Amino acid sequence: MSGFNPGSGQSTSERVGHATFVLVSLLLAIFFLMPIVWSVANSFKPAAEALAHPVALFSKAFSLENYRRLEDVGAGWYVYAGNSVLIALGTILLTVGVSVPAGYGFSKFRFPGQSLIFVVVMATMMIPFQSILTPLFLILKFLGLQNNLLGLVLVYTTFQLPFSIFMMRNAFDAIPGALIEAARIDGASQWTLMRRIMMPLALPGVATVAMFAFLNSWNEFLAALIFLSDQDKFTLPIMLVNVSSGIYGIIDWGALQAGITVTMVPCILLFLTLQRYYVRGLTAGAVK
Repeated sequence: MSGFNPGSGQSTSERVGHATFVLVSLLLAIFFLMPIVWSVANSFKPAAEALAHPVALFSKAFSLENYRRLEDVGAGWYVYAGNSVLIALGTILLTVGVSVPAGYGFSKFRFPGQSLIFVVVMATMMIPFQSILTPLFLILKFLGLQNNLLGLVLVYTTFQLPFSIFMMRNAFDAIPGALIEAARIDGASQWTLMRRIMMPLALPGVATVAMFAFLNSWNEFLAALIFLSDQDKFTLPIMLVNVSSGIYGIIDWGALQAGITVTMVPCILLFLTLQRYYVRGLTAGAVK
């Protein structure tokens, strides 16, 4: 028994299948990572070389010229980045603050018209965002929130809520009702039950909702372009459009890739940080 090897019982076909799976997974990973590597590599090329050879992956010279050029675009990339951060944080806070109690209510309470209300909320996901831009613009103008970061946060939150409520309802559905009953027997109030028992158990769902809210508000372009008019209130996606136009309309590849790198780094870091919560949050309630 001392020489027993668990892998020795595998047949040749099983080992070949496993090796094929690993190879295919590696090739797919390289395929999806190459655009990111290409953007980052081109952002550190000298501007002239990035313009002359944009397809080349690496350069012999290392330069921060493209990042310095971002400071000359409009109000400067740091202003646009600050606006994007404020909008993303506001969207996360409002989305989580509304979707968590709404998902908890749909999951653990019973009230007249519950199913109908939930279906109506989910049905709003089928409304194309572009089809109601004009009414949204008129509403924001009436409320005095047009050309205002808060107005943009409200718009993003509105369109993020249906999916977020759906996610949180699934997350709370996965929590056994016996825990709630035990807490109520011990005299826990509704707020204590929500804060100390339900929220920690539903944390993967909350993290998933927060990440989707961040990604959607951080990368959104059309609403920011239409609802904002002052240059000092623009976001990073709008900056990318401005920085891509060089002299005589030629695409400034170096500055564009530098702007893309600045934009995608927070998204990558956030995804890597919340990856395990994200996977668990998407599968919450699946078995139920």
